Amino acid sequence: MNSPKPSIQDFTQEELLEYVKPAFRIKQIYNWVYHKYVDSFEEMKNLPKAMQQQLHETFIINPLKIAKVQKSMDGSKKYLFELHDGHTIEAVLLLMKPKQYHEDGSIKHHERYTVCISSQVGCKVGCAFCLTAKGGFVRNLTAGEIVAQLLLIKKDNAIEANRRLNIVYMGMGEPLDNLENVVKAIQIFSTQDGMDIAPNRQTISTSGLSSKIEKLGKLDLGINLAISLHAVDDALRQKLMPINKAYNIASIIDVVRHFPINSRKRVMFEYLVIKDINDGLDAAKKLLKLLDGIKAKVNLIYFNPYENTEFKRPNEADMVAFQEYLTKRGLLCTIRESKGLDISAACGQLREEEKRDV
Repeated sequence: MNSPKPSIQDFTQEELLEYVKPAFRIKQIYNWVYHKYVDSFEEMKNLPKAMQQQLHETFIINPLKIAKVQKSMDGSKKYLFELHDGHTIEAVLLLMKPKQYHEDGSIKHHERYTVCISSQVGCKVGCAFCLTAKGGFVRNLTAGEIVAQLLLIKKDNAIEANRRLNIVYMGMGEPLDNLENVVKAIQIFSTQDGMDIAPNRQTISTSGLSSKIEKLGKLDLGINLAISLHAVDDALRQKLMPINKAYNIASIIDVVRHFPINSRKRVMFEYLVIKDINDGLDAAKKLLKLLDGIKAKVNLIYFNPYENTEFKRPNEADMVAFQEYLTKRGLLCTIRESKGLDISAACGQLREEEKRDV
């Protein structure tokens, strides 16, 4: 799949003006790629033959291909994608709400999906609990490689072009470590002639790179922010997340206080709960104090076990007690329902399995 040519999905409409004229042709190209899911420029029948040939010589359409899919009983799907250089990345289609019907059989509500996509091959952050970290960092993804994950998932599941879904940059990699390409992907996703997924449906999940969070805030893109906190004091967080040495909890909280958030939204704090590590009420008390004055929502996440990990999944009773402590004191807190427990749903899990099998 080795290709020296760039993917057309790497380009915003404005950037394509350098290659395609007149401008109305770009809208047609976007329609073929993002609405009709074509695989070749020859299928773009309303373009002149000469333009089809020029596009074919200049670009490829899909910079990755589906290598493997695992389907969960809960409707979630885990995708392993192969890139042009042979490296692999993962993405997950999460079924948040199934399709609902009226009594007469007509559709009441369509399925609601969230797609979790990757931003890097591997990751530099090196979190102790994360399987992606075990493989080390390889490279950043291009904007087109980020965009293509969602496009191929939509095509593979026959999800119509106009069907809205949510995007979380929460797969492999640290999105803010690849800020330029992630920002471009956000812009391409939100293009009205493309997938038309508004920035307020897109969430960047970061391990807390304070300086990059500040830079992202100044861009004021209208996206949602999720902070992977996972601990309430620097000593534990440093054990779990070595990046805390460079970006400690105080620096993260300070920059979050100034991050531009839609008045109807909240800054999300992801808290991966690990049995006997950070699941006690003493941690809940510290978390409440830490987030005082921030319009925040806490997502408690069950640790999703994988082979040879030292960490364990917490008890449900401890999760509920943690949640109730926070909610009774006015901090919005949810327990995120675990998806894909019967498949390799933890980040990096499917990729590591495939590497072992080779």
